[in-house]
Amino acid sequence: MEQSIRYTPFFMLCGVLIVSLIVGLLSRRHDRGGYGVQVRSIGHASIGAAIASNWMSAASFLGIAGVFFLNGYFAFAYILGWTGGYVLLLVLMGSQIRRFGKYTAPDFVEARYDSSVARVFSAVIAIVISLIYCVAQYKGIGMVFAWMFGIDYTQALVFGVLITFAYLMVAGGLKAARNPQMHYLVIIIAFVVPLMLIAKKLGYNWLVPQFSYGRALRELPEQVSNAYLFPWTFGSPYEWIALCFTLMVGTAGLPHVLSRFYTVPNNRDARWGVVWGLFFIGLLYWSAPAFGAFAHTWLTNSGTVLTPAEAQALADIIVIKTAEWVGLNEIFISILAIGGVLAAISTITGLLVTGAGAIAYDIYYRLINPKATESHLLIVAKGATLVLALLVLVIAVNPPGLIAQITAVAFALAGNTLFPVFLLGIWWDRANKHGAIAGMTVGTIITFAPILLGNMIPMLRTILPPTSSALIGAPVVILTMIIVSRLTPPPPEHLRRFLVEKVHSP
Repeated sequence: MEQSIRYTPFFMLCGVLIVSLIVGLLSRRHDRGGYGVQVRSIGHASIGAAIASNWMSAASFLGIAGVFFLNGYFAFAYILGWTGGYVLLLVLMGSQIRRFGKYTAPDFVEARYDSSVARVFSAVIAIVISLIYCVAQYKGIGMVFAWMFGIDYTQALVFGVLITFAYLMVAGGLKAARNPQMHYLVIIIAFVVPLMLIAKKLGYNWLVPQFSYGRALRELPEQVSNAYLFPWTFGSPYEWIALCFTLMVGTAGLPHVLSRFYTVPNNRDARWGVVWGLFFIGLLYWSAPAFGAFAHTWLTNSGTVLTPAEAQALADIIVIKTAEWVGLNEIFISILAIGGVLAAISTITGLLVTGAGAIAYDIYYRLINPKATESHLLIVAKGATLVLALLVLVIAVNPPGLIAQITAVAFALAGNTLFPVFLLGIWWDRANKHGAIAGMTVGTIITFAPILLGNMIPMLRTILPPTSSALIGAPVVILTMIIVSRLTPPPPEHLRRFLVEKVHSP
């Protein structure tokens, strides 16, 4: 990337963060719930916007367009998997988890399986998921700041993370409530308006640019167009199906997503909040493929040829580079950059809260110091937040893949562990703590075996791709839970009655 400093996006970013703090200070008196969610009826669309804001990470804002730019049709697995996961969640577990009355993975696991060991195990998994997910967000921040200041990625990563963490500390110190509805509005405008102007610059229908990229693809040279549109150019049918399935079940088991869904007053709000959230998220996913197509259009029209290594390096900020290539005004390019950073910050907030809360309450309080006071636990949680942030920074210096790919590994772990535990915990009253612990153990091994042993056993990565292992992993874990639960004593009778009388009651 060019070695030049762009001050406009930086000052605009500072302005947006200051406005966010002001809005948070003005609205903090109304924030009565945990996890930044108002536990009262705020309207289904508002709940949906909050869900969408929490979901729209750097992977959605930056990563999806980059995968489309590189892999074309194959990238639809990400969109169908992530949106399909919400449908799966709505149909299989939405109302039931809301009736159960537990809003974090460790809380649910302990209450359902009557086991502190299972609770701690699920808390450790939640922490690891948060770490992996945060690595992708950090990479997005580092890429944007590297573009913004024309500096080395590592320097930009450290600088960007320091700014992000300073903002989070100030917001926490002032007790400024996060306004997810405002964040969603800023992020979606920052994504769609520049896309409209890019389409206009390239001579396509700019009012609905999401329809224009079909024409853009038809106008590409045949060699580029065929590679971009042919389903299995960049992966086999098995890999596509495995990735799509993994992202679906991972969505249904992601800890911070579950927390956002069910800290609402009643089942009806939970269901309609998911529906509106799916609609709001769909607006962004509907637009992301157009960025990849328009980038190829500009490269073709200008006669520019990128090597595979150059394309790979630019993929995660292709939304910004496309706007820059077509000659968009600096203000609109800056808006895109700000949207990417805000999407990352928004997600990092939820992830660090989830991870730090698991360390403080599920590990420190449960295992180390059961007599700790609330103020003591708050100090532990703040310290854990700092430790997690620094640990992610070390990993993100050398990121293992594209933003979307890193994020998919977190979904694989959730799909292989927490999803089966939630699914059977709700729908099969015979599932017990022994089955849950065995299932989470097997799921963790299946997730990390191809990552740790893939170089020694190449076939392992073929059968269990690191981003897509839940197609095999989730059924194996479910089968493991069933077998172990059948071979061990059943759960207490009061738990089985609770499932019938409360969780599955009309």
